[in-house]
Amino acid sequence: MRRIATYGVFALSLMIAVGAAAPLASAAALNTGWTAPYSGTPQYLGQAPTEAKQARQVNAPLGAARADQLAAKLGFDKAKTLSPKQYAEFISGQGRGGGNAAGRTAAALTDSCVRYLTNSSAAPMTRVINGVPTQLVLGSYGLIVNVDGMLESPANTTSPCRQINWVLAPKVVCRFPEIVVPDGIPCGYMGTWMRRNGALDTLKELYTSAYTREAAYGSQSQGASGIAQLVVNEKRNGQTSTVGMSMVPSIWIANFLLIYMLSPQEAAKMPAYWTAIPTPVATAISSSLTGQVPFADYAQYLTN
Repeated sequence: MRRIATYGVFALSLMIAVGAAAPLASAAALNTGWTAPYSGTPQYLGQAPTEAKQARQVNAPLGAARADQLAAKLGFDKAKTLSPKQYAEFISGQGRGGGNAAGRTAAALTDSCVRYLTNSSAAPMTRVINGVPTQLVLGSYGLIVNVDGMLESPANTTSPCRQINWVLAPKVVCRFPEIVVPDGIPCGYMGTWMRRNGALDTLKELYTSAYTREAAYGSQSQGASGIAQLVVNEKRNGQTSTVGMSMVPSIWIANFLLIYMLSPQEAAKMPAYWTAIPTPVATAISSSLTGQVPFADYAQYLTN
């Protein structure tokens, strides 16, 4: 029986990948500072976000035109995305097979994760920090602030972007006896919902796009990144930078395709560039036993 690997990012994160491990990326990936498996498929590495070189690029969104162009290059036809009606039903837990606890849970995880992964200047989030409602924009760092005010990678085990893996998993995965699905999370819900709600062509388009290949690399990436779920980018000159898992090429591309499938308008809000997490913040998260630190203690280091 083949091993099932899970990883977290709304990739959405799959992200559950089934099958053999992906081959390592070519040495050319080193030119970008990303090594395998984080670099993903060499063919698509050039489509991933690049490092922000100007302040205005930090947390800047893709925009609609760029999102459409990128989707086409990654093999996803915009005409195959969910219709506005289908998306509205899915994101609210309705439609055929919805309107129940499973639908509400899947919808809540999807909505939360999409909001985290589109947290650019086009989609600020509000969190109550020390009793004060505070707008946050942290997408380019690959970081989020959870409802408890803790700063973490969106691939942290506590994040909706990790838990949604089960919602996105192919139904067959849910039947493996060695798979333990967390209580209350409807494993395989997305695929079942799409088949019941006239979106089989959308599902097929996802699996024939770059998504399937990137997902295999994404599985390896998360498995190699420990509790903190942070990744180091190393340039040929020896300069290093650290980002949250959601901004590495394999994960970002898979997440983009998942969100684009649901709503091109939401995908257009995703951060177009990555930027390094300041050293004190990266060190604190990496040193934490939970991969979390109080945002209030580190807000001074982060531009948002």
